[in-house]
Amino acid sequence: MSRIDVHAHFVPDFYRAAASAAGHDHPDGMPAIPAWSAGTALTTMDGLDITTALLSISSPGVHFGADAAARDLARAVNRFGAGLVAARPDRFAVLASLPLPDVAGAINEITFAYDELGLDGVVLETNAGGVYPGDPAFEPVWDALDERSALVVLHPTSPPGWELVARGRPRPMLEFPIDTARAVTDLLLTGTLQRHPRVTIVVPHGGGVLASVADRIATFAVGLPEAQGVDVMAQLRRLYFDLAGMPLPHQLPSLLALAGADRLLYGSDWPFTPEPLVTRLAAALDGTPLLDAEAQHAMRSGNAAHLLPRLTPAD
Repeated sequence: MSRIDVHAHFVPDFYRAAASAAGHDHPDGMPAIPAWSAGTALTTMDGLDITTALLSISSPGVHFGADAAARDLARAVNRFGAGLVAARPDRFAVLASLPLPDVAGAINEITFAYDELGLDGVVLETNAGGVYPGDPAFEPVWDALDERSALVVLHPTSPPGWELVARGRPRPMLEFPIDTARAVTDLLLTGTLQRHPRVTIVVPHGGGVLASVADRIATFAVGLPEAQGVDVMAQLRRLYFDLAGMPLPHQLPSLLALAGADRLLYGSDWPFTPEPLVTRLAAALDGTPLLDAEAQHAMRSGNAAHLLPRLTPAD
Protein backbone atom coordinates (compact mmCIF):
# COMPACT_ATOMS: atom_id res chain seq x y z
CA MET A 1 0.00 0.00 0.00
CA SER A 2 1.35 3.42 -0.92
CA ARG A 3 1.63 6.28 1.52
CA ILE A 4 0.74 9.97 1.70
CA ASP A 5 3.29 11.68 3.92
CA VAL A 6 1.72 14.59 5.84
CA HIS A 7 4.86 15.45 7.82
CA ALA A 8 7.75 16.19 5.48
CA HIS A 9 9.88 19.29 5.11
CA PHE A 10 11.57 21.36 2.45
CA VAL A 11 14.68 23.47 2.97
CA PRO A 12 15.34 25.96 0.17
CA ASP A 13 18.91 27.28 0.03
CA PHE A 14 17.77 30.84 0.78
CA TYR A 15 15.88 29.63 3.85
CA ARG A 16 18.96 27.78 5.09
CA ALA A 17 21.00 30.97 4.66
CA ALA A 18 18.42 33.07 6.51
CA ALA A 19 18.15 30.61 9.40
CA SER A 20 21.93 30.36 9.65
CA ALA A 21 22.32 34.15 9.64
CA ALA A 22 19.79 34.31 12.49
CA GLY A 23 21.83 31.86 14.60
CA HIS A 24 19.94 28.65 13.80
CA ASP A 25 22.77 26.54 12.37
CA HIS A 26 21.85 23.97 15.05
CA PRO A 27 18.06 24.29 15.07
CA ASP A 28 16.52 23.37 18.42
CA GLY A 29 19.80 21.87 19.54
CA MET A 30 20.11 19.46 16.62
CA PRO A 31 23.47 18.95 14.88
CA ALA A 32 22.69 20.84 11.67
CA ILE A 33 20.08 21.94 9.17
CA PRO A 34 19.82 18.81 6.98
CA ALA A 35 20.59 18.75 3.28
CA TRP A 36 17.55 18.88 0.99
CA SER A 37 16.71 18.99 -2.68
CA ALA A 38 13.57 18.21 -4.61
CA GLY A 39 15.35 15.40 -6.44
CA THR A 40 16.56 13.77 -3.23
CA ALA A 41 13.07 14.13 -1.77
CA LEU A 42 11.55 12.29 -4.72
CA THR A 43 14.15 9.52 -4.49
CA THR A 44 13.47 9.09 -0.77
CA MET A 45 9.73 9.09 -1.38
CA ASP A 46 10.06 6.42 -4.06
CA GLY A 47 12.04 4.22 -1.66
CA LEU A 48 9.26 4.46 0.91
CA ASP A 49 6.40 4.13 -1.60
CA ILE A 50 5.24 7.66 -0.79
CA THR A 51 3.06 8.95 -3.60
CA THR A 52 2.72 12.50 -2.25
CA ALA A 53 4.46 14.49 0.48
CA LEU A 54 2.86 17.43 2.26
CA LEU A 55 5.81 19.78 2.70
CA SER A 56 6.34 22.51 5.26
CA ILE A 57 9.08 24.64 6.76
CA SER A 58 10.16 23.08 10.05
CA SER A 59 11.07 24.72 13.36
CA PRO A 60 12.02 27.50 13.98
CA GLY A 61 9.73 28.75 11.22
CA VAL A 62 10.24 32.06 9.42
CA HIS A 63 10.16 34.68 12.19
CA PHE A 64 13.63 35.35 13.56
CA GLY A 65 12.83 38.59 15.38
CA ALA A 66 11.84 41.23 12.81
CA ASP A 67 8.32 41.40 11.37
CA ALA A 68 9.30 42.82 7.98
CA ALA A 69 11.97 40.19 7.40
CA ALA A 70 9.58 37.44 8.51
CA ARG A 71 6.94 38.62 6.03
CA ASP A 72 9.51 38.57 3.23
CA LEU A 73 10.80 35.11 4.17
CA ALA A 74 7.29 33.68 4.47
CA ARG A 75 6.43 35.03 1.04
CA ALA A 76 9.64 33.60 -0.43
CA VAL A 77 9.21 30.08 0.99
CA ASN A 78 5.55 30.02 0.02
CA ARG A 79 6.35 31.03 -3.57
CA PHE A 80 9.07 28.38 -3.66
CA GLY A 81 6.65 25.76 -2.37
CA ALA A 82 4.09 26.74 -4.98
CA GLY A 83 6.77 26.20 -7.61
CA LEU A 84 7.36 22.67 -6.32
CA VAL A 85 3.66 21.91 -6.61
CA ALA A 86 3.45 23.43 -10.09
CA ALA A 87 6.33 21.23 -11.24
CA ARG A 88 5.06 18.02 -9.63
CA PRO A 89 1.44 18.38 -8.50
CA ASP A 90 1.15 14.61 -8.22
CA ARG A 91 4.08 14.31 -5.80
CA PHE A 92 4.11 17.48 -3.69
CA ALA A 93 1.60 19.42 -1.62
CA VAL A 94 2.67 22.43 0.44
CA LEU A 95 1.66 24.14 3.68
CA ALA A 96 2.02 27.90 3.84
CA SER A 97 4.30 29.44 6.47
CA LEU A 98 3.01 32.47 8.36
CA PRO A 99 5.11 35.26 9.95
CA LEU A 100 3.59 34.90 13.42
CA PRO A 101 3.52 36.48 15.95
CA ASP A 102 2.91 39.25 13.37
CA VAL A 103 -0.88 38.90 13.14
CA ALA A 104 -1.45 41.39 10.32
CA GLY A 105 1.34 39.82 8.30
CA ALA A 106 -0.07 36.34 8.94
CA ILE A 107 -3.56 37.29 7.73
CA ASN A 108 -2.10 38.86 4.59
CA GLU A 109 -0.10 35.69 3.93
CA ILE A 110 -3.15 33.46 4.41
CA THR A 111 -4.94 35.47 1.73
CA PHE A 112 -1.96 35.30 -0.63
CA ALA A 113 -1.30 31.60 0.00
CA TYR A 114 -4.89 30.62 -0.75
CA ASP A 115 -5.98 33.14 -3.37
CA GLU A 116 -2.76 33.57 -5.35
CA LEU A 117 -0.74 30.41 -4.76
CA GLY A 118 -3.45 27.83 -4.13
CA LEU A 119 -1.47 26.12 -1.37
CA ASP A 120 -2.90 23.14 0.51
CA GLY A 121 -3.00 24.46 4.08
CA VAL A 122 -0.99 26.21 6.75
CA VAL A 123 1.71 25.15 9.20
CA LEU A 124 1.76 26.74 12.67
CA GLU A 125 4.52 26.38 15.22
CA THR A 126 3.39 25.31 18.69
CA ASN A 127 4.40 28.74 19.92
CA ALA A 128 5.44 31.89 18.10
CA GLY A 129 8.04 33.77 20.09
CA GLY A 130 6.53 32.36 23.28
CA VAL A 131 2.94 33.21 22.29
CA TYR A 132 0.74 30.10 22.22
CA PRO A 133 -1.93 29.52 19.57
CA GLY A 134 -4.92 30.08 21.83
CA ASP A 135 -3.75 33.56 22.80
CA PRO A 136 -6.49 36.17 22.19
CA ALA A 137 -4.10 38.10 19.94
CA PHE A 138 -4.25 35.23 17.44
CA GLU A 139 -8.06 35.09 17.25
CA PRO A 140 -8.16 37.04 13.94
CA VAL A 141 -5.80 34.48 12.44
CA TRP A 142 -8.08 31.62 13.47
CA ASP A 143 -11.07 33.53 12.13
CA ALA A 144 -9.34 33.85 8.75
CA LEU A 145 -8.45 30.14 8.76
CA ASP A 146 -11.98 29.15 9.75
CA GLU A 147 -13.43 31.19 6.90
CA ARG A 148 -11.40 29.08 4.49
CA SER A 149 -12.06 25.73 6.21
CA ALA A 150 -8.29 25.52 6.38
CA LEU A 151 -6.10 22.51 6.97
CA VAL A 152 -3.74 23.51 9.80
CA VAL A 153 -0.79 21.32 10.69
CA LEU A 154 0.98 22.08 13.95
CA HIS A 155 4.73 21.69 14.27
CA PRO A 156 6.66 21.72 17.55
CA THR A 157 9.33 24.27 18.32
CA SER A 158 11.42 25.13 21.35
CA PRO A 159 9.35 26.48 24.24
CA PRO A 160 10.10 29.73 26.03
CA GLY A 161 12.61 29.05 28.76
CA TRP A 162 14.10 26.03 27.00
CA GLU A 163 17.54 27.11 28.16
CA LEU A 164 16.55 26.12 31.70
CA VAL A 165 14.55 22.96 31.09
CA ALA A 166 16.34 21.28 28.16
CA ARG A 167 19.63 21.08 30.12
CA GLY A 168 21.70 21.12 26.97
CA ARG A 169 19.88 18.23 25.31
CA PRO A 170 18.24 18.40 21.86
CA ARG A 171 14.81 19.90 22.29
CA PRO A 172 13.05 17.40 19.97
CA MET A 173 13.71 14.69 22.58
CA LEU A 174 11.41 16.04 25.33
CA GLU A 175 10.54 19.68 24.73
CA PHE A 176 8.86 19.07 21.36
CA PRO A 177 6.37 16.43 22.60
CA ILE A 178 5.64 18.50 25.70
CA ASP A 179 5.19 21.77 23.79
CA THR A 180 2.89 19.99 21.33
CA ALA A 181 0.62 18.94 24.21
CA ARG A 182 0.86 22.44 25.69
CA ALA A 183 -0.20 24.09 22.43
CA VAL A 184 -3.15 21.75 21.90
CA THR A 185 -4.22 22.21 25.52
CA ASP A 186 -4.14 25.97 25.00
CA LEU A 187 -6.35 25.64 21.92
CA LEU A 188 -8.74 23.43 23.88
CA LEU A 189 -9.06 25.37 27.12
CA THR A 190 -9.34 28.80 25.51
CA GLY A 191 -12.20 27.50 23.37
CA THR A 192 -10.28 28.34 20.19
CA LEU A 193 -10.97 24.93 18.66
CA GLN A 194 -14.64 25.03 19.61
CA ARG A 195 -15.09 28.52 18.13
CA HIS A 196 -13.54 27.46 14.80
CA PRO A 197 -15.23 24.21 13.83
CA ARG A 198 -14.35 24.43 10.14
CA VAL A 199 -10.60 24.28 10.75
CA THR A 200 -9.06 20.82 10.45
CA ILE A 201 -6.04 20.37 12.69
CA VAL A 202 -3.27 17.80 12.43
CA VAL A 203 -1.17 17.29 15.56
CA PRO A 204 2.40 16.09 14.94
CA HIS A 205 4.37 13.17 16.36
CA GLY A 206 1.33 11.30 17.59
CA GLY A 207 0.34 14.28 19.72
CA GLY A 208 3.52 14.15 21.78
CA VAL A 209 2.51 13.41 25.36
CA LEU A 210 -1.09 14.49 24.74
CA ALA A 211 -2.80 11.08 24.78
CA SER A 212 -1.20 10.14 28.10
CA VAL A 213 -2.42 13.33 29.81
CA ALA A 214 -5.78 13.79 28.06
CA ASP A 215 -7.80 12.61 31.06
CA ARG A 216 -5.90 14.99 33.35
CA ILE A 217 -6.61 17.90 31.00
CA ALA A 218 -10.31 17.03 30.83
CA THR A 219 -10.57 16.67 34.61
CA PHE A 220 -8.80 19.93 35.41
CA ALA A 221 -10.82 21.76 32.73
CA VAL A 222 -14.00 21.27 34.77
CA GLY A 223 -12.72 23.70 37.38
CA LEU A 224 -11.13 26.27 35.07
CA PRO A 225 -13.24 29.37 34.35
CA GLU A 226 -11.78 29.77 30.84
CA ALA A 227 -12.80 26.23 29.88
CA GLN A 228 -16.46 26.33 30.92
CA GLY A 229 -18.63 25.05 28.08
CA VAL A 230 -15.72 23.33 26.35
CA ASP A 231 -16.14 19.59 25.77
CA VAL A 232 -12.47 18.68 25.97
CA MET A 233 -12.76 15.05 24.92
CA ALA A 234 -15.07 15.84 22.01
CA GLN A 235 -12.66 18.48 20.75
CA LEU A 236 -9.69 16.13 21.13
CA ARG A 237 -11.46 13.53 19.04
CA ARG A 238 -11.86 15.92 16.11
CA LEU A 239 -8.07 16.21 15.77
CA TYR A 240 -5.89 14.21 13.41
CA PHE A 241 -2.50 12.87 14.48
CA ASP A 242 0.50 12.11 12.32
CA LEU A 243 2.76 9.25 13.34
CA ALA A 244 6.11 10.85 12.58
CA GLY A 245 8.65 9.99 15.24
CA MET A 246 8.57 6.96 17.52
CA PRO A 247 4.96 5.88 18.10
CA LEU A 248 5.92 2.29 18.83
CA PRO A 249 5.78 0.39 21.02
CA HIS A 250 4.40 2.66 23.77
CA GLN A 251 2.69 5.72 22.29
CA LEU A 252 0.35 4.22 19.69
CA PRO A 253 -1.82 2.15 22.09
CA SER A 254 -2.83 5.22 24.12
CA LEU A 255 -3.30 7.29 20.97
CA LEU A 256 -5.63 4.67 19.51
CA ALA A 257 -7.68 4.76 22.72
CA LEU A 258 -8.01 8.53 22.36
CA ALA A 259 -8.43 9.03 18.64
CA GLY A 260 -9.05 5.82 16.73
CA ALA A 261 -7.51 4.64 13.47
CA ASP A 262 -9.63 7.02 11.39
CA ARG A 263 -7.61 9.93 12.83
CA LEU A 264 -4.12 8.60 12.15
CA LEU A 265 -1.84 9.81 9.36
CA TYR A 266 1.55 8.71 8.12
CA GLY A 267 4.46 11.11 8.59
CA SER A 268 8.17 10.69 7.90
CA ASP A 269 9.67 13.97 9.20
CA TRP A 270 12.28 13.68 6.44
CA PRO A 271 14.91 15.15 6.10
CA PHE A 272 15.10 16.09 9.78
CA THR A 273 14.72 12.38 10.49
CA PRO A 274 17.41 10.63 8.41
CA GLU A 275 16.28 8.25 5.68
CA PRO A 276 17.61 5.04 7.34
CA LEU A 277 15.65 5.80 10.52
CA VAL A 278 12.57 6.78 8.52
CA THR A 279 12.76 3.39 6.79
CA ARG A 280 13.02 1.51 10.08
CA LEU A 281 10.13 3.44 11.62
CA ALA A 282 7.94 2.83 8.56
CA ALA A 283 8.71 -0.90 8.72
CA ALA A 284 7.73 -0.96 12.39
CA LEU A 285 4.38 0.65 11.55
CA ASP A 286 3.88 -1.79 8.69
CA GLY A 287 4.35 -4.72 11.05
CA THR A 288 2.45 -3.59 14.12
CA PRO A 289 -0.44 -5.84 15.16
CA LEU A 290 -2.20 -2.78 16.57
CA LEU A 291 -3.42 -1.82 13.09
CA ASP A 292 -5.36 -4.30 10.97
CA ALA A 293 -5.38 -4.09 7.16
CA GLU A 294 -8.20 -1.55 7.08
CA ALA A 295 -6.52 0.65 9.70
CA GLN A 296 -3.19 0.38 7.88
CA HIS A 297 -4.75 1.65 4.66
CA ALA A 298 -6.47 4.48 6.50
CA MET A 299 -3.26 5.53 8.24
CA ARG A 300 -1.05 5.22 5.17
CA SER A 301 -3.17 7.17 2.72
CA GLY A 302 -6.94 6.91 3.14
CA ASN A 303 -7.33 9.47 5.91
CA ALA A 304 -4.91 11.92 4.29
CA ALA A 305 -6.71 11.72 0.96
CA HIS A 306 -9.81 13.14 2.64
CA LEU A 307 -7.77 16.08 3.97
CA LEU A 308 -6.15 16.83 0.60
CA PRO A 309 -8.98 16.75 -1.94
CA ARG A 310 -6.69 18.13 -4.67
CA LEU A 311 -4.99 14.72 -4.73
CA THR A 312 -8.27 12.88 -5.36
CA PRO A 313 -10.23 14.98 -7.86
CA ALA A 314 -13.83 14.11 -8.50
CA ASP A 315 -14.58 12.02 -11.60
